[in-house]
Amino acid sequence: MESVHTFESEHEATSTGLPNTKLAMWLFLASDCLLFGALISTYVLYRGASLVGPYPSEVFDIPYTSVSSFVLLASSLTMVLALAAIQRGEMGRMRVWLLATALLGMTFVGGQVYEFTTFYREGLSLSTNLFGTTFYVLTGFHGTHVGVGVLMLLSLVAMSFTGRITPRDTMAVELVGLYWHFVDIVWIVIFTVVYLIPTGK
Repeated sequence: MESVHTFESEHEATSTGLPNTKLAMWLFLASDCLLFGALISTYVLYRGASLVGPYPSEVFDIPYTSVSSFVLLASSLTMVLALAAIQRGEMGRMRVWLLATALLGMTFVGGQVYEFTTFYREGLSLSTNLFGTTFYVLTGFHGTHVGVGVLMLLSLVAMSFTGRITPRDTMAVELVGLYWHFVDIVWIVIFTVVYLIPTGK
């Protein structure tokens, strides 16, 4: 009789009560918090120190970015539904919700690329001023995280078709879900700090 090899069976609980993989993910997210904290702090310190424009108030389109933000936040709901689906053993529904999450993530990244392109045409590049440098590094770094998350979601879908993800492997979906929710929460902070708090210029 063949033994069933699952994602969860590879990982034993640590002294914290968490599986090795989940503990590793939490540690990774904690280190990422520090990195994003440093980038956000740098942006706050330097965004108002630019000697030449364009300045934030001259390029930001708050309504557009608000819609883009809503799209990303909506993906947290579809991610929750994907996890709930695999917990019920509904692999088809899980794939649908994972693909929906990935599609929403790609829509957000596409919107960010469009926004960057628009800002560049208006004269804001990475080297234009301190605002441009800190803005592009911070939001670009977050966009890269979203892109990585999309690849992770699509990988789960692909593995489910090859039998590497089964109804018993809820941990794999849960870990990707933790990462995805973290990315969404970070964006709430970035959107508030970068777009909603005025700089005076």
